[in-house]
Amino acid sequence: MRPAHILMGLGAAVAVIALAPLDPASAERAVPVPAARVDVPGGNRPQTAILAGGCFWGVEAVFSQMKGVRAVTAGYAGGTADTATYAQVSTETTGHAEAVRITYDPAVVSYATLLRVFFSIAHDPTQVNRQGPDTGPSYRSAIFPQTPEQARVARAYIAQIDAAHVFPAPIATRIEQGRFFPAEAYHQDFYARNPRHPYIVRWDKPKVAAFRTGWPQLAR
Repeated sequence: MRPAHILMGLGAAVAVIALAPLDPASAERAVPVPAARVDVPGGNRPQTAILAGGCFWGVEAVFSQMKGVRAVTAGYAGGTADTATYAQVSTETTGHAEAVRITYDPAVVSYATLLRVFFSIAHDPTQVNRQGPDTGPSYRSAIFPQTPEQARVARAYIAQIDAAHVFPAPIATRIEQGRFFPAEAYHQDFYARNPRHPYIVRWDKPKVAAFRTGWPQLAR
């Protein structure tokens, strides 16, 4: 997101985006990942998931479309509070990953279902420290479990997908610990508020279209 966004401000975004290679996760299709064999027990109270899969604009946009998701917040995870700003994370030295905090109703959608969409369409989980045109450790694929049960399910699901050889390369997603810090206000609901932004049009609208086409039973 950083290089493209800087150039967008200079009016060169369209050229940069047009030359960028197509990210498999941004194609208008959902990768047919299997349903998880294990899941986090449900309940009557809202639960939280924190996922990192490249630029948080697109990940937020996909999960905002899901039934049972009450709120999605863009932010930073894996670093400390004093460096949780866009300017500092952009240096790629803070340890943060661009991430989203998903508040969801476990009576409607389960944690494993969130992970299934995460691996299927929200990003390309085989990429290391990059997604699409964005490079650097802040764009890594990572899961930040909020409970021991989430950690168990995440590890089991990664092993399950790898064993199924769904992707042409091994899953690079890391299981990490770390606090989540909301991003600046202008990053929140960016997809909904900026539907014509060149980055959104090129990289994120195809993801949302793929989700709604590939997972119609989960879409609002």
